Amino acid sequence: MYTIIDDDDNRLMVEEPSPDYIYTYADYLSWKFEERLELFRGKIFKMGAPNTDHQRILGKLYIKIGVFLENRKCQAFIAPFDVRLPVQNKKKDDEVTTVVQPDLCVVCDETKIDKRGCCGAPDLMVEILSPGNTKTELENKFELYQEAGVLEYWIVSPVVEHIIIYTLVDGKYIGSKPYSTSEIIISAILPGLKISVKDIFKVR
Repeated sequence: MYTIIDDDDNRLMVEEPSPDYIYTYADYLSWKFEERLELFRGKIFKMGAPNTDHQRILGKLYIKIGVFLENRKCQAFIAPFDVRLPVQNKKKDDEVTTVVQPDLCVVCDETKIDKRGCCGAPDLMVEILSPGNTKTELENKFELYQEAGVLEYWIVSPVVEHIIIYTLVDGKYIGSKPYSTSEIIISAILPGLKISVKDIFKVR
């Protein structure tokens, strides 16, 4: 069951959406769910609430990347921030059916940015793993980001304290080795960016 809040702040219970129905961005905009949701090729995925470690790491990444991008054309955004990805859906090719909320993204083409978020593939996406992440979610996002043409995709693991960077090469992601707390990560699409992995995971 889902809870919807209507215009009069009344709580209404509705049935789970049909697994066979393909939802669009227009549907997404009409919802007033209490839960945060994403659309993967028209299918609804519920997002778990981030924990303290997740938010601490996200804040540090955003500050470091944001400071680096000052006076540059690229911009960094953190969730909640809707990204409408240009991926195919055979049943509704003419409509947007994939909307994600990456933990952090960097967009270098300002024409993709509008009042609702980003329309098109960001240059960089960052996802921080948390207990709420499912294997299906991770596999789907990998495929969606690759197909959409996201140039760089970082997966951050707080539990093992490492970061893996996937770089798009000829339409396919090539993964780095895991960067541990003794190393410095660099970005292929943001030349000059250097981040100490230890600084990202330290508590203070």
